[in-house]
Formats: sequence, C-alpha cells, structure tokens
Amino acid sequence: MDLQLIPINEFQIFLICLSRVAGFIGAIPVLLANQTPPQIKAGLAVMIALVLFPVMQPLIPVLSFEPGSFLLLLIAEVLLGSAIGLIARMIFTAVEYGGTVIGYQMGFAAANIFDPQNERQLSLISQFQNVFAILIFLSVDGHHIFIQMAAESYKILPPGVFNISGEAIPYLLTLSSRIFSLGIQFSAPILSVLLLSGLILGILARVFPQLNVFLLSFPLNIGISFTVIGLTLPLVSLLLRREFDNLGNRFVTILQFLN
Repeated sequence: MDLQLIPINEFQIFLICLSRVAGFIGAIPVLLANQTPPQIKAGLAVMIALVLFPVMQPLIPVLSFEPGSFLLLLIAEVLLGSAIGLIARMIFTAVEYGGTVIGYQMGFAAANIFDPQNERQLSLISQFQNVFAILIFLSVDGHHIFIQMAAESYKILPPGVFNISGEAIPYLLTLSSRIFSLGIQFSAPILSVLLLSGLILGILARVFPQLNVFLLSFPLNIGISFTVIGLTLPLVSLLLRREFDNLGNRFVTILQFLN
C-alpha cells in the first residue's frame, strides 16, 4: 500500500492552525491545572486541529515560510491563545479574591490549602468558590466558546497579524480593573452580614463585660457565613453566568483590537 506524502506547504499551514488551536485549548481554565497531563492537552489540541483544519485552511492567507519568520509566527499564534485565556482567567481570579476576603473575615485565615492549579496557598472558601465557578463554566459550555473562537478568529485576525500597539493592552487593563469590583460583588452579602454580626457582638461586649465575645465570635461568624453562602449561591451563579456569557463578545473585541 503506497502512502502519499503530505505537501510541505499544507503541513506548514497545518502547523499554523495547530499552534493557534493549541493556544486556545491551553487557555481553557479547566485545562490550566497542573494535574491535567500534558499528553491529554497535546492530544486534544491535535485532534481539534485536525477537525478544524479543512475549515480554517481557506481562511489562512499565503505566508512566507522562512524558518525565522515562521517560528515567530507560531509563537505569535500561541501567545494569541494566552491573551484570550487571560480574559477568562480574570473571572476566576475575581472569584478567588472574593473567597479570600470572606475566609479572612470568617476566621479561616490560618486554614489554607494548597492549590495545585496555581501552585500557591488558598483559603478554603476561595477554593470552594473556584470549584463552583468551574462547574458553572462547564454547565454553560464555556469551553465550547474557546473552540468556536479558534475557528472564527481567522475571519477577524488572520495569521501574521498581531498588533499589540493599539487598544488591546488598554482593553486588558480595563478588564483587569473589574477583578476587584467582581470580587466585592461575590463577597458583599457575606461581608454585610459579618459586619452586622460584629456590630451586635460589640454592643453585647459593652452591655455584658463578663461575656467572652472573642470566643463567641468564631462559631457565630462561621455558622452565619456558611448559612449566607448557601442562600446566596443562586445569586453567585447568576453573576458567573453573566460573566461567562460575555466571554464571546470580549474575545471578539480583543481580536479586533489586535488586528
């Protein structure tokens, strides 16, 4: 059985397609964890690139395949996926920030666990909210947005065009400033209740000096916080769904700014 050789031009075009798809697939927040084997990431990127290559090939313009420029082009395609993943990662950072603030106010400052995804210590509440955000991300098919944008990105930003001197960097800075506002939105109900609880305990301490308010505050704040967290999970779910639904528009915007 004779095997036909793949033309070198088509193979180089496939490498361009694979590098962009690998950047997008590697930027999916669920796959960023270190516990995900690299073989699975690489295999998934190759499989998706093989499926999307017939669709993407007509959209890829004729390029120069000199070794130096071709290598820089592949690196630029991977960096494009990293820029896309940074937008999605900001949402999870806001969730972790809100959970960290809640954990410290609850009295869980010393109860930290190791996060293998980011290789750092996280509070228990922050890790819980991070897992909850990942479940919401998967439930709204957020990972499908990355695959869809990998295919549609060639219509907006063809290979070889990667301009970071325009509005792309200011737009990313604007989105990064929303991390703190989103974190406060996620933690505002619990912080409000804990503030009220501290005010009541302060009044009791003045009325009953013999009352050990310090020891009483730990179980009281923890119990109230867990109750409010359980009651506000639907609200947090709505906020996360709103942010994940806007990912597609933000991806299109950053691609237009990079053009």
